[in-house]
Amino acid sequence: RQDTCALRFLSSTFNVQDADEALPVPEPWDADFPLQRDSSKCIKCMRCVAICDKVQHCGVWDFTGVGPSMKVIVRDNLPIADAGCALCGQCITHCPTGALTARDDVSRIMDAILDPAVETVVQVAPAVRAAWGEGVGLSRAEATPGRLAAALHAVGFDKVFDTDFAADLTIMEEGSEFVEFLGSDNPRPMFTSCCPGWVRFLKSQFPEMTGRLSTAKSPQQMFGAVGKTWLAHNLGVDADKIYSISIMPCIAKKAERELPSMDSAGHGSDVDLVITTRELARMARAEHLDVENIAESAFDSPLGDGTGAGVIFGATGGVMEAALRSAYFLTTGENPSPDAFREVRDDGTISPLPWREATFELAGRTVRCAVASGLGNARQLLHSLQRREVHYEFVEIMACPGGCAGGGGQPVDGTDREKAADRGKVLFRLDQNAPLRFSHENPAVQALYREYLDEPCSHRAEELLHCDHFAWQMDAAR
Repeated sequence: RQDTCALRFLSSTFNVQDADEALPVPEPWDADFPLQRDSSKCIKCMRCVAICDKVQHCGVWDFTGVGPSMKVIVRDNLPIADAGCALCGQCITHCPTGALTARDDVSRIMDAILDPAVETVVQVAPAVRAAWGEGVGLSRAEATPGRLAAALHAVGFDKVFDTDFAADLTIMEEGSEFVEFLGSDNPRPMFTSCCPGWVRFLKSQFPEMTGRLSTAKSPQQMFGAVGKTWLAHNLGVDADKIYSISIMPCIAKKAERELPSMDSAGHGSDVDLVITTRELARMARAEHLDVENIAESAFDSPLGDGTGAGVIFGATGGVMEAALRSAYFLTTGENPSPDAFREVRDDGTISPLPWREATFELAGRTVRCAVASGLGNARQLLHSLQRREVHYEFVEIMACPGGCAGGGGQPVDGTDREKAADRGKVLFRLDQNAPLRFSHENPAVQALYREYLDEPCSHRAEELLHCDHFAWQMDAAR
């Protein structure tokens, strides 16, 4: 698995042969948990301990013993499922040996593809398009969305859709929810809820703030619910035969699909399986796809349309910016400049705080916003909110530094170079060049409301597209 093992990459580069000595025996591990660990590959470099403690402030990993007897463990020797892991996956992307990986679900996908009784429907997250080429040897210029759609059809998926559509749908629901929130006396701020790693962190570390999360589901889950209702009807397919798959930059998505209220379509889980960008690359290589020369194709309809606002979901600040674009329209009836809220983006400048903040006027109301990526920064922001040192109406938090572009399911190349910022620039450039840059102008989203949902936050929309964050529990932090 050279795609996750920097040590193997270096050994191959310098022609270092395997040592003639017995390998350690792997310790038991929960095979169902989205994060997997093979202790026999651990070289005790402590990177997982450092990233989890110093950057993400989760403290899941620890060590015991000294010298030759030292070993890395889950804190307090807890089962990993009980350790409060946010599933951000940053320990995976920083592990140099592949001892830490995401649970591999590729074989289950191939079983579905080969089953003639199943209609495989796959969605691709915005951040995947900025990174998938890294795993198959394509440059960013070559790794176009059209080539990605064609590659997925070549693998054997029946229908290939763009999660950008569901990102636009999320903005319609979350933006409408935020407009309603502004007119209420609910405790400030409202938190975004599309990052399941962030939601897991909040519920385990600051459970008293759970009620401030937007109830809007993530784009992945909204797509799953719509896919087994409106889409099934439009395709003329029995919803029970749809096998819904998502390709995500994140391993927390593997756990999100299993949560209560994520089966609102009434046909089993709304999303049946999740694979990461790395798993996608392995599939492409296993099928010997000539991705460099494959002809581009469009995403399928009617859920193939996305706007620039949906694309930037994959970068830190993107959800906030997209939501404010449509919230402005919902409150004034007019579009703002597409770049009116770009101040919330991470532009590479040094901020005096571990997060970015900006203030905007929205239909006569002052809206104070904050954007944080990385759970260590999120913790500092939440502490400041608790101490009433800062006051905001709207807060976006992404678990991974740089947002989904730097997600724990993204490609690892062994160079130790952080790529989230470069990938984020790709997404903002796609937004800049998009023919539509406002979620409320997405024709497929408009058709969905017109034909099925009626309007944002309607009764049917609440049933399908919103969730109950109190329906499940996380183990409390230390």
